[in-house]
Amino acid sequence: MLPRSLPRPAPPMAPLADLYHLTMAYALWRTGRHRDPAAAELFFRREPFGGAFAVGAGLGQALRSLGALRFSAADIAYLRSVLPSTTEDAFFDYLSTVDASEVTVTSVPEGSVVFSRVPLLQVKGPLLVVQLLETTLLCLVSYASLVATNAARFRLLAGPEMKLLELGLRRAQGPDGGLSASKYSYIGGFDYTSNVLAGKLYGIPVRGTVAHSFIMSFRSLEEVQPRVLSPLAGGKPMDLPSLAESWLQRVCELLGTPSDKPNRGELAAFVSYAIAFPQDFQGLLDTYCVMRSGLPNFCAVALALHQLGYRAIGVRLDSGDLIQQSKDTRRVLRACGAHFQVPWFGSIPIAVSNDISEQSLEDFIREGSEIDMVGVGTNLVTCPLQPSLGCVYKLVEVNGSPCLKFTEEEEKMTIPGIKAIYRLYDAAGHPFMDLMALENEPSPSVGQELVVHILGRRGEATKVRPSAVELLHRMYLRDGQVYEELPSLQEVRSHAQASLNLLSPVHRQLRDPQPYLVAMTEKLHLLLAELQHASQ
Repeated sequence: MLPRSLPRPAPPMAPLADLYHLTMAYALWRTGRHRDPAAAELFFRREPFGGAFAVGAGLGQALRSLGALRFSAADIAYLRSVLPSTTEDAFFDYLSTVDASEVTVTSVPEGSVVFSRVPLLQVKGPLLVVQLLETTLLCLVSYASLVATNAARFRLLAGPEMKLLELGLRRAQGPDGGLSASKYSYIGGFDYTSNVLAGKLYGIPVRGTVAHSFIMSFRSLEEVQPRVLSPLAGGKPMDLPSLAESWLQRVCELLGTPSDKPNRGELAAFVSYAIAFPQDFQGLLDTYCVMRSGLPNFCAVALALHQLGYRAIGVRLDSGDLIQQSKDTRRVLRACGAHFQVPWFGSIPIAVSNDISEQSLEDFIREGSEIDMVGVGTNLVTCPLQPSLGCVYKLVEVNGSPCLKFTEEEEKMTIPGIKAIYRLYDAAGHPFMDLMALENEPSPSVGQELVVHILGRRGEATKVRPSAVELLHRMYLRDGQVYEELPSLQEVRSHAQASLNLLSPVHRQLRDPQPYLVAMTEKLHLLLAELQHASQ
């Protein structure tokens, strides 16, 4: 493949940095070290939400951001106003030339299952540029990976059949957070979003139902305009409010519900919506009372539509005991389908919302609910169980020399050197270990006995023998040129589900999972020990 320059998105993102990156850049420039070859890696220290894995996301956007690494004249003018007055003019002249033309990036494919301490991506280039990219890359990868992981957990709990709708835009941290949440929830396994702009920008399927405000805005059937609807197959238009009213009498008789109990304003709202969307009619059942009003009214309108050749597409419950209400709703739908000889009626999809959490989904499954679709907002997009993934970006090599951050906290100690990352698989086809090696080490082979040191376990080396070996990182950018095409959002989503499916059940379980093993080779372990000794 011939190299191509990265597309430059708008707006330019070069100023998306913390101030100290600019002051350090000036200090490096003053000392003449700004062009020293360097390498850094981005990783997280602990798996989120008490699980054993995360889903790497935001990597495509991070790579695209490199195409925007250029300071405009307006950027330079602003930086002159915030950097100390002693900053030399020549530095700003140099800064106006900075771009990603000498940057090389390797990373895991977006959507991959990833683990703590293993680099999601590695960046090589001039020291000043490598350091300047830190906050931009952390900002674009950390939240994206957190939301994708949160979404994946919902998908694992829901199972493959239940549909998941992301509807968190109104709960998100601003419009940017809302768009990101929609995009990365889709990667994590959600089927739809309610976010129209996300649908437009990213091609995510968009779905929605009806709000309580629409139902409450009607008081009587006299407010319905227009009133007539033509049969699907053609023919004389019929007065739908009258038809629905007649069906309501029959439904109430079947259910043993007094015919004066269903709210006529609610019926009018359903009829109006049905006339507007006869092939996409759906009902929100809990504005007044599900069993005495919402459900009889819905069934009446849906049966009236059926008489004209149309088919209702679903109902939604948004309050109360969702599990019991779903069972009661299904029972009524089946009863109407059997009594009125409408076979499909009993299988009308039931959707629920109302502050759905992981615990809610577990309850739905355990109690055998009749729920077909779940809408999740706050507990998906805000990630309340863990508001940050805590990604870090650390220098690992300068001028060909590995470097180490030495600290008494083992968790915060970095692992030196530019690395090759391998995923080792067992005989069942499940990954059981990610192995970090120095870049110039020979690749491990299938069936080869490997001597490794598992992170977090002090002591002697361990021997493993993989049944399959995968080189985890791919080179996406080489000296500022596209080296491998970035996948589409749909391809990333499919890869995420395939990656999750490969996990062993002991690592995929969401409560008290078995920790996934991350290790380093003997050679990397010796380098780490050597640098630790030198630091002491």
